[in-house]
Amino acid sequence: MKKKQSNIYETKTNLSKIIAQVQETGEAYTICKNGKPVADIVMHRKMPKRDPLKQHPDLVGKAKYLCDPCAPATEEMWPSEYR
Repeated sequence: MKKKQSNIYETKTNLSKIIAQVQETGEAYTICKNGKPVADIVMHRKMPKRDPLKQHPDLVGKAKYLCDPCAPATEEMWPSEYR
């Protein structure tokens, strides 16, 4: 099966048709510039909503602190190039 692709000019000219085709078939459509792929038109997928304040499950309990994060910073804590 030949992959669907076109150059930028053809895509600009036929954008509505290309979007309708992607919507009907669900297949991606590749846009090329000088014969090289630069972008894809694909079906939209809804991403699951995440609570921005909730920590990723793989990271829970893995934080390593070199000092007390609530204590005031002293000069010795900073690397010499940032003092």
